[in-house]
This record gives sequence, structure tokens and C-alpha cells, in this order.
Amino acid sequence: MSAADAVDLSVQIGALRLRNPILAASGTFGYGLEFAHLVDLNRLGGFVVKGLSREPIEGAPAPRLCETPSGMLNAVGLQNIGVCAFVTEKLPALRKYDTAVLANVFGYCLEDYVEVIRILEDAEGLAGYELNISCPNVKKGGMQFGGDPTQVAEVVGTARRAAARRPLWVKLSPLVADIGLIARVAQDSGADALTIANTYPAMAIDLRSLKSRLGNLTGGLSGPAIRPITLRLVWEAKKAVSIPIVGLGGIETVEDVLEYLSVGASAVQVGTASFADPRASEHLASTLTNALVRIKANRISYIQAKFASKNG
Repeated sequence: MSAADAVDLSVQIGALRLRNPILAASGTFGYGLEFAHLVDLNRLGGFVVKGLSREPIEGAPAPRLCETPSGMLNAVGLQNIGVCAFVTEKLPALRKYDTAVLANVFGYCLEDYVEVIRILEDAEGLAGYELNISCPNVKKGGMQFGGDPTQVAEVVGTARRAAARRPLWVKLSPLVADIGLIARVAQDSGADALTIANTYPAMAIDLRSLKSRLGNLTGGLSGPAIRPITLRLVWEAKKAVSIPIVGLGGIETVEDVLEYLSVGASAVQVGTASFADPRASEHLASTLTNALVRIKANRISYIQAKFASKNG
């Protein structure tokens, strides 16, 4: 048996067993089907479809994307076809793939989250849900659900009760004073895993027109520029919770993947890199085995244990 044959890439995320720790992130991979002619979806650990809302959303005005130093700004505005259209038009085709498909769920009040999950609960073909709590709660003055521990407990607890059939991952906002506190609240309220983290609010100005380079004034910053910041958030959250963490932010290379795994992530999501190279997630999944061989590791847990032994 070769060294590569001895490597086990599989990871356990709560009740889900993934063939490898590489997933494509919500908002960067469409509904998965758009990439199927370019990417072997069955080689991924899984993917998260773009956010689903109660009703269809047209999204933000163009332009929606702009490049920044070591990153990208986006202001897509959570455009999507709505949960009912997803179930009838997209989900049947996704069932033929042998990979974990998670639905990203968002809303502007608790009832939105419950209704989206209720409709998905009646459908087949999903491995779980990823709850986006970075949305403004319109019934409580527009404050982000994910910015206040009380609201985190309320929305996660409500979603947990609605999601009786499947695991519930909670995607945290980076805009919090204490990520460990928010992570613990999400865990205690029923989260099976955490995705850390969402994009960072930012701006870019066109000096010729003195207008935003986006259709909106602000957008979400992603890409390599945010990786060191998000890496710390994963490390801080891992110290606070016992549930698995999925790291997300600026992953482009297999070394980036190993960094996230070393500080405690059980898996990672690849986002912005898919815009430059649609096959980025598949490439990382296919090269991770050799990367582990080079550091003489035959499983993901070895990396985490080694980091812990060297960093207290």
C-alpha cells in the first residue's frame, strides 16, 4: 500500500460523514447545477446552494462584483428563485449526485426561517441546512440576528425545532465582539455545526465618478485578504465549543486548507476562488491527499493534534 492509499480524507460533521473536507460555499456555486459541466461534483465533500428565501428575490442593482487588493467585493443582494422554485426546479436534478447538498436558509424574521425550512423538510435530496444569521431582523429594528446573543438563541432555537429531519449548521457573522460567546450560544441553542464566517462589510470608490464601484454603496469583502482574520475567528470559536466548525474565508491553495484544519476546522468551504477558477474546489479535493502525505499525516485529526501540541 502506498502512502497516498493510507490517507483517510473523510470527516465527520455532526451526523454527516463527508468523503473529504472540501465543500463549495453558498453564494459562489449557484445551485451546484451551473458548475456540473465543469466540476465533478461527486469528488467534493459537498456544496452549499445559494441562499434560499421564502419568496424570490431579484437582488441588488449592477454592478454586483468588483475586484479589490487580494480580494473581491460583492453586493448580489441574496438574489434567488425562492424556496418553492428550488424544490421543484433544482432539487430533483441534484438528487443524482453522490455528494452532500446543503441548503443555505435566510430570512428577515423568524417566520421566514421557519417557512423555508418547513418547505425543505417535505423534500428529498438534502443532507442538511446552513442557517445564515447575518440578515437584519426587520421586526426588531433591523439589527443582525447574528450580532446579539439573545437573537442568536432565538433564531437558532426556532430553526432547530423546525429542522426535525436534518442537521443544522449555523453560519456566523464576523462582526461580533466575542465570536466564542456567539458560537456557544448557537451550540447551546441546537446547532450541529458552525460555519465561520460570512463576508466583511466594505466599500470601494471609483474616483472618476466618485461613486461606489458597486450598484450598492457597500458590499461584502471576501478572498485572501480576509483569511488571516477569519483564521483567528475559527481558532477562537474552537476553544469555546465542542461541535464541528467549517472554516470559510480566502481559501485558494491546499496550504490554506491545512491552516484552517490545523486551528480546529473539521472542514472548509471554498468561495471566491471559484470565480477565478470554477474547478478550484475540485482541485483542492484532489490535491489534499498528497499534501497530507508530505507532512506525514494519514488523517485530518493528526494536523489538529500536532498544532495543539505545539501551541498549548
